[in-house]
Amino acid sequence: MADPIPSRDAWLNQVIEPPFEPDLPIVDPHHHLWPVVTYPGYDAYDLDKALVDKTGSGHNIVATVLVEAHSGYRRDGPEHLRCVGETEMADRAGREADRRGARAAGLCARIVPHADMLLGDGVEEVLLAHLEASDRVRGVRCLTAYDRDYDSGASAPPGLLVDSRFRAAMQQLATHGLSLDVWPMQSQLSEVAALARHSPDVTIVVDHLGGPMGFGRFAADPEGGFEEWKAGMALVAQCPNTVVKLGGLNMDFVSRLCPAPDSDRPWTSEHTARVQRRHILTAIELFGPSRCMFESNFPVDRRVINAELLWNGFKRVVADFTADEKHKLFSGTAIRTYHLGS
Repeated sequence: MADPIPSRDAWLNQVIEPPFEPDLPIVDPHHHLWPVVTYPGYDAYDLDKALVDKTGSGHNIVATVLVEAHSGYRRDGPEHLRCVGETEMADRAGREADRRGARAAGLCARIVPHADMLLGDGVEEVLLAHLEASDRVRGVRCLTAYDRDYDSGASAPPGLLVDSRFRAAMQQLATHGLSLDVWPMQSQLSEVAALARHSPDVTIVVDHLGGPMGFGRFAADPEGGFEEWKAGMALVAQCPNTVVKLGGLNMDFVSRLCPAPDSDRPWTSEHTARVQRRHILTAIELFGPSRCMFESNFPVDRRVINAELLWNGFKRVVADFTADEKHKLFSGTAIRTYHLGS
């Protein structure tokens, strides 16, 4: 769907707020870069735009983790290795940000590129190519999101998480000390839990709060959708090798939890926190602060919320938490998960 608003930045900046707890260190564990328009309805998001969000939001974003988005791929060579181009792009961006220094430093401090897990044992060639391309690589992601009501260019075939080839590839991740990011829909959470039990030596990072759904069969039954999501997340939380990213609630399929992109104006952080707090606090209750980390998911979530409001909203949700709990949620869990500083 084409974006009906000519200037996304102008729309976003209709609501400006001072930063809440501006000194709290943040490691954003999930964002993308696409220097050219990659997906319909979304602007390009290059190094300079990412740095504006990192340095100009008023929040203390000390480091970020780039996660694959099928951007910057090589245009030739073996098909399964073309994804290494995104690692090369992110490595260049990170080094340029570090060169600029000050608040720019730390962008793309870690990289989580794509790897086709259906290669089975053959995925090792891809892993080694990523590791050779950048010493910032600490894990990989393979898009797994599937639901019968979810029709998107980012959707995956059904049964990916239980495929024997996928499980064989998990052993290669364990061998090389790499984590796996997965983006499931809520109907796949039992499969995520089964995968975590099968591969206890691999840290599995559940992106976007496990894909809570507010469309399709749940559009008229939000409470039923919430309860199914909560039950699935409880299964995943029982696996100690899982962590969850708190975010992604501003995407189209999570209706009722974010404004429509053609609304008159963005929501305030107070309103966003009020609407999204139930999912966020439920996940924290299930996993604990040491296994949760707030994410921006920019530029995807940026379509309806700017960086100032996004981080303000998260901070409002956990305003009553202890300083130690906030440290874990905003930086500590991400530092440990992606081995920042090592």
